[in-house]
Amino acid sequence: MKHRRILVTGGAGFIGSHLTDALLTMGCSVTVIDDLSSGRWENLSHLREDPRLKLIISSAGDSALLEREVPRVQFVYHLASSVGVKMIMDRAVRTVENIFQTTDVVLAACAKYRRPVLVTSTSEVYGKSTQIPFQEDSDVVMGATSKRRWAYACAKALDEFLGLAYYHEQHLPVYIVRLFNTVGPRQTGRYGMVLPTFLEQALARKPITVYGDGTQRRCFCSVHDVVDALLRFLDVLNCEGKVINIGTQQEITILELACKVKELTKSDSKIEFVPYEKAYGTGFDDMERRVPDIIRAATPLGWQPVRTLEHIIMGMITALPDIERTPAFAAAAS
Repeated sequence: MKHRRILVTGGAGFIGSHLTDALLTMGCSVTVIDDLSSGRWENLSHLREDPRLKLIISSAGDSALLEREVPRVQFVYHLASSVGVKMIMDRAVRTVENIFQTTDVVLAACAKYRRPVLVTSTSEVYGKSTQIPFQEDSDVVMGATSKRRWAYACAKALDEFLGLAYYHEQHLPVYIVRLFNTVGPRQTGRYGMVLPTFLEQALARKPITVYGDGTQRRCFCSVHDVVDALLRFLDVLNCEGKVINIGTQQEITILELACKVKELTKSDSKIEFVPYEKAYGTGFDDMERRVPDIIRAATPLGWQPVRTLEHIIMGMITALPDIERTPAFAAAAS
């Protein structure tokens, strides 16, 4: 591996902390920049004695900080971002500004010091496209600007445009990764993520709330599979200036997901349907399907997802403290 000193923005977050774990296991030195607005110190607390980890609690949009830290590393993973549908709907101004301004600062510093940078984007960029599976070079279909939901997608698309502009104009090694519904241990339901929300509700024996009619379909990919893909960019030579989907193609409806969570947790929770308007207010829009084409990831990266949804869910359950599990599940597990 040619890169041993790594900077991870958003490294205390759900995906970022798992990436940090993996990098340290591989023998890298890792600098994490995270303002803990959505990341959590608890995600990295088990690493606090590792001398190869440097945690800086600050915004990745701090240009003076980036000027100091980027020259010290060999590769940058830019994961810092506003997250979650709830954040988008409640604080659209902050979402758009935070996403783009932070990426602008990170890319400028990487360009100045010629450091390769991987920017994590999202399947939201495909908008309301119905060309399934989503291919990286296909047209995207954004919803109306009156629907606040699409502010996040547009901000992340602008990140991609800026990153690719640096690649074409300044020959900066830039990698763009579109993530599709990453799930796993340490993910929280605080920001509207559906699987941890369902698990929290089921394990607390509260109603499992399905938004809309539950027929919308998603593909859930293990965070461990995603991290495996992200690590491969440290040595890959032919992915610069490309957009690459990372996700699984195994679809499930949200109603089916609720039923599976109820089954695996052995919960007696009821399933309740909640209209989108009640959950998010006006200005919300959704897409029916979101399936990635992953041929581009398989060819240069040699990557494909390997973990099943049932394996992912059981891993999330068993990672929780015993007090958070339903009595029936605890009895069955023992």
